[in-house]
Amino acid sequence: MRNRFQKFRRTEEGAVTVDWVVLCALVVTLLAAGYGNLRTAALDLSGGTSSYMSTATF
Repeated sequence: MRNRFQKFRRTEEGAVTVDWVVLCALVVTLLAAGYGNLRTAALDLSGGTSSYMSTATF
């Protein structure tokens, strides 16, 4: 049993896959966290542009 555990601990198969899963999860989490701020900023910008364009005289 001890020998099987040591063999399992030494093998690195699948380690790259785990690294990619963790990296992708981190990227998705950061994008999800920043989405609210980006959406708010875009709506504020479009609202300001709309106000400016509606009051501008040509």
